[in-house]
Amino acid sequence: MERARANGVTVLALTDHDELAGLAAARDAAGACALRFVDGVEISVTWSGITVHIVGLGVDPANEVLRGGLASVRSSRQRRAKKIGEALDAVGIAGSYDGAMARADNPDIISRTHFARFLVDNGYSSDVRSVFHHYLVKGRPGHVPHEWAALADAVGWIRASGGRAIVAHPGRYKLSRPDMRVLLGEFRDLGGEGIEVVTGSHAPEQYVEYARLAREFGLLASRGSDFHGPGESKIDLGGLPPLPDELKPVWHDW
Repeated sequence: MERARANGVTVLALTDHDELAGLAAARDAAGACALRFVDGVEISVTWSGITVHIVGLGVDPANEVLRGGLASVRSSRQRRAKKIGEALDAVGIAGSYDGAMARADNPDIISRTHFARFLVDNGYSSDVRSVFHHYLVKGRPGHVPHEWAALADAVGWIRASGGRAIVAHPGRYKLSRPDMRVLLGEFRDLGGEGIEVVTGSHAPEQYVEYARLAREFGLLASRGSDFHGPGESKIDLGGLPPLPDELKPVWHDW
């Protein structure tokens, strides 16, 4: 929060993957820095055989529907993490599961990033992004496919908690243009309301592409750094350009 304030940010959401536990501390820290804080979450979804992330903004962290849904996703994270550890053991990288667990504040939300940090700390790669490329994506030795939440469930949990559902960083998904249109149409019909247009995961030309899709599908536009930490993110907090003027921001009526 101090970094965000120093970088000129005035409104910020925390959207941890499949977890709400950090929100109270983040809200307190934002208040101490005079930042407007938005409760959020990022839900892992399996759609048409690929992983898609659905962000919820303005959620109620106490909502039992959302909390129960996220608990079901987290339980599957543990099973996947054990398989990743076994896969890395098989190629001579010993102790990765325990090392990843030691880097996870909450064992229920262990993720590939925790494995990546272990590998960097132990000299297998120079940075987290390189670890993903060499070890953890499809076709690499530590890749473990996984079935996450259904799209309908993720959107439903967010809406039940009073939040707005947004497709996160759509440019990262390996989808053809027709398949992207199918995803966005299904998402909108389920009650999804927004799409990230300007994000740290997009190149400038993709801002134009997803602005066009936002208009076409009648979706609100979102903007987010996808900042994970110094040295782990393409864009720093506050480092993105504004949304195109003709789009309606997801926060337009907050």
